[in-house]
Amino acid sequence: MAKIPGPPSFDGLKRRMAKHRAENPARKKDHFVRETYCLGLIDARAKAREWFDEYPKAAYWTEVESWRQLDGDRIEFTMRRLPSAD
Repeated sequence: MAKIPGPPSFDGLKRRMAKHRAENPARKKDHFVRETYCLGLIDARAKAREWFDEYPKAAYWTEVESWRQLDGDRIEFTMRRLPSAD
C-alpha cells in the first residue's frame, strides 16, 4: 500500500512572503486621505463644511470618519476622502 504524504512544507511560501514584504514597504490598508483636526465647535463645523464643499461626498466619498468632544468645547475629528474623483 502507498504511503500518504504529509502536509507540504511552507518554507518556500514563507521565503517568498518575506521577500515580497522586504521589497515592498508597508502600504496603507486603504487609499483614503485622512486629516485630523482639533478645533472649537464653530471652527470644526466650518472645517468639515469646507471639506464637503471642496470634495463632494458623491465623488470623493468624503466623511467625518471619527470625532470626540474634548474639554473646553473642543472637537477632535478626522476627515476622510479619496485622493481623486473618478
